[in-house]
Amino acid sequence: MGMLSLNRLMLKQERRRRRRIQARNGSITDDHSQSAERSTCSGPHLPEDIWCLIHSLMPLRDSARSACVSSTFLHSWRCRPILTFNEETLGLKQKEGQKSDIAKAFASRVDCILKNHLGTGVKILKIVILDYYKVNACRLNSWLESAIRPGIEEVTLLLSAKHRAAYIFPCSIFLDGCGNSIRYLRLSYCTLRPTVGFDYLRSLTKLHLFQVRITGDELGCLISSSFSLEKLELRCCWELFCLKIPFWLERFSCLRVDECNKVQVIESTAPNLSTVEFFGEPVQLIFGESSQVKNLMLEYSFEPNAVNYAITKLPSIAPHLETLIVYSTYERVNAPIVADKFLHLKHLDIYIGDDDDDEPVAFVYDYLSLISFLDASPALESFTLSVDPDDMKHDSVFGDTSSIRQIPRHRHDRLKKVRVNGFFSAKSMFELICHIIETATSLESLMLDCIYGEETGGGTVRCSASKLGKCKRRSKRMVLEAHKALSVINRYIVGRIPSAVKLSVGEPCSRCHAIDAELL
Repeated sequence: MGMLSLNRLMLKQERRRRRRIQARNGSITDDHSQSAERSTCSGPHLPEDIWCLIHSLMPLRDSARSACVSSTFLHSWRCRPILTFNEETLGLKQKEGQKSDIAKAFASRVDCILKNHLGTGVKILKIVILDYYKVNACRLNSWLESAIRPGIEEVTLLLSAKHRAAYIFPCSIFLDGCGNSIRYLRLSYCTLRPTVGFDYLRSLTKLHLFQVRITGDELGCLISSSFSLEKLELRCCWELFCLKIPFWLERFSCLRVDECNKVQVIESTAPNLSTVEFFGEPVQLIFGESSQVKNLMLEYSFEPNAVNYAITKLPSIAPHLETLIVYSTYERVNAPIVADKFLHLKHLDIYIGDDDDDEPVAFVYDYLSLISFLDASPALESFTLSVDPDDMKHDSVFGDTSSIRQIPRHRHDRLKKVRVNGFFSAKSMFELICHIIETATSLESLMLDCIYGEETGGGTVRCSASKLGKCKRRSKRMVLEAHKALSVINRYIVGRIPSAVKLSVGEPCSRCHAIDAELL
């Protein structure tokens, strides 16, 4: 479609130009002069910036083809600012048994495009290399050298897993001013070995590394002169043992570390770091005395007691927290009463369970102990608790509501919204909800969802919220527990709700989660 529209535009412009020439000369040119005119024609007379805009809006393959039509198109094609090389942009439709042909076509088309483009004016470069592409390091380096020139702003190189051990990204490609304009760098499945004195990414604002072999010292060399760096995202970088963010990165505000399982220490003295997301093995977090971390997401992989760690350690590590999200596969100890406070914490989300093991955890967790978390957060406005009942062993509340535990009551006069995702019939969870109802004087809404991890649909037919037309598969144990939880809500909780509080209940789906009442 892009080439067709361009051709029509060219013909229309050419006809108009010929009419103007004929009218000016008062005669019709002979066949010879017409032929000569066509041979020297370089396209309709449009401003250069218009041609550059036209090329930027055309599909990459059509735009590259048009460069072969005339010198005008070739010149404007070389101004195209975005080069994205993948099967879709190159018009390669994969069919069964044609992977080798596609691999050859991919390489040859990239070669041809970069040869004509010359890399001038490129702002964004993205190259996606799949497993079956036979692209050696020399060829890939030549592509990068052709496209990465002074003025480029974004570079994305997504290699496949088979390149992880073999391909060493050439840091020398950033020399001669080629790296100083880069604002976003994203690399995957390669080796990156910057050395001391590396200072070629001075404009870098965002760095994303996935499955990249790089040590902590090398990462320090890479970012030490990136004074504009704002966000760093590291995923599955397994050569990292210690991650340090220096204090002179004054714009640095967001850090995400995901499954870098050998990391033992994360230390940041960057003065404006405000958001930290961590998933992996437990690490030592050091944010410095002037820490401004306000948003923290903490998730341990296969290690228990993340909630206990959060309440005992984080008040001193990140005293200015406003939002805290804690994921725990399971807890072996109850949340203790602590003296330290989260003085600024407004939003607290706790996720417990969702372990991969089929058997529930033997330890009976006391959900009422989470009150110590609320007591330590005097400014708390919203609290979300998510529990996978399949993973948790518990004592049922049925028939024993007279012996509800009474604990010292602290008023939670700012708590407005409470949600329990995966509410079930554990006695301690019932006690937690009762305590919140009695002490949260500003409570506006309470949501109790009996099905863990399911969107709430309209009425009792939950699957209306799913595009598949049915609810996610749930174990019989969870469905049975959901019906028990609904009975607890109707029997023991509804009558305790103050008139000013809006109670919402996520019931089991009447179609997907139906169960024989005799089983209850």
